[in-house]
Amino acid sequence: MERDERPPSGGGGGGGSAGFLEPSSALPPPPRNGFCQEELAELDPGAISVPDDRAEQRTCLICGDRATGLHYGIISCEGCKGFFKRSICNKRVYRCSRDKNCVMSRKQRNRCQYCRLLKCLQMGMNRKAIREDGMPGGRNKSIGPVQISEEEIERIMSGQEFEEEANHWSNHGDSDHSSPGNRASESNQPSPGSTLSSRSVELNGFMAFREQYMGMSVPSHYQYIPHLFSYSGHSPLLPPQARSLDPQSYSLIHQLVSAEDLEPLGTPMLIEDGYAVTQAELFALLCRLADELLFRQIAWIKKLPFFCELSIKDYTCLLSSTWQELILLSSLTVYSKQIFGELADVTAKYSPSDEELHRFSDEGMEVIERLIYLYHKFHQLKVSNEEYACMKAINFLNQDIRGLTSASQLEQLNKRYWYICQDFTEYKYTHQPNRFPDLMMCLPEIRYIAGKMVNVPLEQLPLLFKVVLHSCKTSVGKE
Repeated sequence: MERDERPPSGGGGGGGSAGFLEPSSALPPPPRNGFCQEELAELDPGAISVPDDRAEQRTCLICGDRATGLHYGIISCEGCKGFFKRSICNKRVYRCSRDKNCVMSRKQRNRCQYCRLLKCLQMGMNRKAIREDGMPGGRNKSIGPVQISEEEIERIMSGQEFEEEANHWSNHGDSDHSSPGNRASESNQPSPGSTLSSRSVELNGFMAFREQYMGMSVPSHYQYIPHLFSYSGHSPLLPPQARSLDPQSYSLIHQLVSAEDLEPLGTPMLIEDGYAVTQAELFALLCRLADELLFRQIAWIKKLPFFCELSIKDYTCLLSSTWQELILLSSLTVYSKQIFGELADVTAKYSPSDEELHRFSDEGMEVIERLIYLYHKFHQLKVSNEEYACMKAINFLNQDIRGLTSASQLEQLNKRYWYICQDFTEYKYTHQPNRFPDLMMCLPEIRYIAGKMVNVPLEQLPLLFKVVLHSCKTSVGKE
């Protein structure tokens, strides 16, 4: 979606030379439409189109803001959609300090969460339309608005219904497939089947697939790999077995890693001691980093071992749709020391104003929560360069993107690297049988976060990065 917001103004243009090694005014404006069109034009000048976002204006039934569609049964904006989902998924109970009749408007909707959730329920938002795994997309697109009684609304607002649900599941011995937003525990992760597309966990034909895409026979113990994806307390895994990595798997992984630029980022992130970073200067630095990371992705595409197997049009389409996800994945893995080190030191010298804090959006809050969760997940896994390269290729080769001319070929490539990554993790991390599912479950979360960041106003990005980096760096420092 095209965003017309302009970078924040105010004292950051030429004043950066006093603290940064390069003035922020040297940065060109952030690329429109989310990617660098000049670089993509080098691949295929005719394949780039700018979407027209001039749709019919509709009003959110909750706060009166511009609606973006039908969410959980009623017409609403992104802010109220996200608020309702977080409130129900996280089982939050709010309190109103007034008379439970607060005015709901775009500017005042954040002042009383109780009245906001109350109005969501009164207007017919359907909590049963929320997916249980917390991922994007409704559970059932045909579910419409609901009218519930005042008694039922009171049970939800008081938290009584949430307590009864918890007692029900505990009595039946079922586990809570909580989403990252639920923050229950890291052991309560959604199963791979609930977060990844069905094509990716289609493992019944594993042996045939592997022979088809890698041209090699399958060792006998590979029969048991599907157990990793259907694991439960009633189906124990077989004990790990020592083995070697197939030569072709090693060769393909080596080619992927060789295509990566793993050198430290060259964007200057050093500032003078005591220098106060402005919002505009931090925003300019973030744009520089995004530019450098994007250029590295373009160079990466040209070095891919399967570069000649797809059309330039498909590569342009893939990069246009996944560049944010690729940048986010690299920032959380191979460049994390710089991002959560040097960049975190810069954001620590930025002090947001009261107005910036007050105007911070609900979308931004959700992105912060999920980024912090994902950082800790990657920090716990300690993703290797080989795993990163495979994850990146799997995420990039997304045949579900519209406009592709070779979707079936992309599906074959995707599965090839899916199984190669599984082969590698099974070989390298013998005593971590759930490692591969854990890695793959990070990909839909990255895709979801990247999609949500598009809705965060540009001027709020400096504060968002400050909060995320500070929280992650502080928590890791305490370990």
